[in-house]
Amino acid sequence: MTERILLTGAAGAIGTMLRPRLARAGRTLRLLDVAPLTAGPDEEVVPGSVSDMDTMVAACADVAAVVHLGGLSREAPWAQILEHNINGTYTALEAARRAGVPRVVFASSNHAVGFRPVAEEAGEYLYPRPDTYYGVSKAAGEALGSLYHDRYGLDVVCLRIGSCAERPINERALATWLSPDDCGRLMEAALSAPSPGFRVVWGISANTRGRWSLAEARALGYEPGDDAEVYADSVPPAGELEKVYLGGDFTSPELDAS
Repeated sequence: MTERILLTGAAGAIGTMLRPRLARAGRTLRLLDVAPLTAGPDEEVVPGSVSDMDTMVAACADVAAVVHLGGLSREAPWAQILEHNINGTYTALEAARRAGVPRVVFASSNHAVGFRPVAEEAGEYLYPRPDTYYGVSKAAGEALGSLYHDRYGLDVVCLRIGSCAERPINERALATWLSPDDCGRLMEAALSAPSPGFRVVWGISANTRGRWSLAEARALGYEPGDDAEVYADSVPPAGELEKVYLGGDFTSPELDAS
């Protein structure tokens, strides 16, 4: 029997990384995005927005799980964040509920707690201290995930992703990097762990300088295979804000509202 996984935001950077890494025999990836996509083997394309309820309910038909990556990935004006990120995450969860999808994996972010001092211990369930409207949207998405688990019984795994890229881009990322392969491993664990309930999980590799707990991720079955330290000699030094706040340059006054 074919397992179908809906991947929202599939044309984005992380969605593009995940497509080959989530490919499995007996699995079909259903790809949703407003950007054009071409289906590969065992893939289906659904054009549309995560904020469109009718599109999302239809996309959730016969789906085993939703991987919700859709929305804006950087800071933006409040109205845009509200529509694409907050309303988009509500729509994804509500569409999953209406279609009977039992599990949603939500791409949250370290920026949900970005104003936490770097020196503080970073367990999984830190109280939100967002650094931007973008960070607020991720904290709101986690809260919605909690609601949809407690009220409707959905399994919801929120991944507070660090810095997911082919390689670390700066000294901060030596602690926060999530390699593409480890992103695939983490996502597979979030999709396959039996009855996870509601979880908040840090998304980083096994970084020598990592400060964020991987206890919940490992409890799901995640075993990271990469360490950013191999790039330590080739990255620029950390900026001042990156030494102070967990969210790094997302705490900069340059991102203040006008």
